[in-house]
Parts: sequence; C-alpha cells; structure tokens
Amino acid sequence: MSNHYEKLTEKEEAIGKAIVNAAFKVHKALGPGLLEKVYEVCMEYELKKAGYKVKRQVNIPIVYDELTFDEGLRLDLLVEDLVIAELKAIEKVNPVWEAQIISHLKLMDLRLGYLINFNVPLVKQGIRRFRN
Repeated sequence: MSNHYEKLTEKEEAIGKAIVNAAFKVHKALGPGLLEKVYEVCMEYELKKAGYKVKRQVNIPIVYDELTFDEGLRLDLLVEDLVIAELKAIEKVNPVWEAQIISHLKLMDLRLGYLINFNVPLVKQGIRRFRN
C-alpha cells in the first residue's frame, strides 16, 4: 500500500490536468446530450493524442478474505495505470457515484480520480476531483 497522505506526484498531477483538458476539448466539440460511450471514446482519443497510455472499461479485482474475483466492477478510463476517470452523461449526479469512485480508488490502490458529467452546459460544473 502506498502512502495516500503524501503529496501527489508530478506525474499524477499532470495526468489529472490532461484529463480535465481532454474533458474541456470533448465537451466544447460535442456539447451535452450524447451517450457516455461517445464521451469515453473521445476522451480516450484525446488522452492518447496527448501521449498517455489509456485503458477503457477496466475490470476492478475484488478481494474478499481468500476470494478474488473481477466481475461486476469496471472503470471507464484508467490513465497510465495511475488515475481513474469515471464518465457520466446524466441530468443529476447520484451521490452513490461519488462513493463508488472513492471505493474504486481504494480497491485499485490509487490516489487520484475524476468523476466527469458531460450533460452540463459548462463542463467545469461537471468535473469532480477525488483523492484517496
């Protein structure tokens, strides 16, 4: 387990900035009202174009006692195996999703994640940053 109370690394911060920049680009080009999948594909494209390694729809392994399984939980985007981006395209963000991203960070032993809702007039209103 890494020390989650330490300052984020420059790399983690740079990835976070790249995720936010990609969200602004994608939202500016497409606007609100499309399916999450569309934003996910475009975010992956923008981040890869910026030189980052991106995985989509990553299974999250669950460890319970001596049982390990990876069905059921998935991340939308994992950038450089360090930062999570969960994407939504909905009217109202459910507080359960905020709890979910915190759980995802813990399960993956990561420290930084973003919840981005594209169904907003200004994307900055839809971006939430989470630390573990």
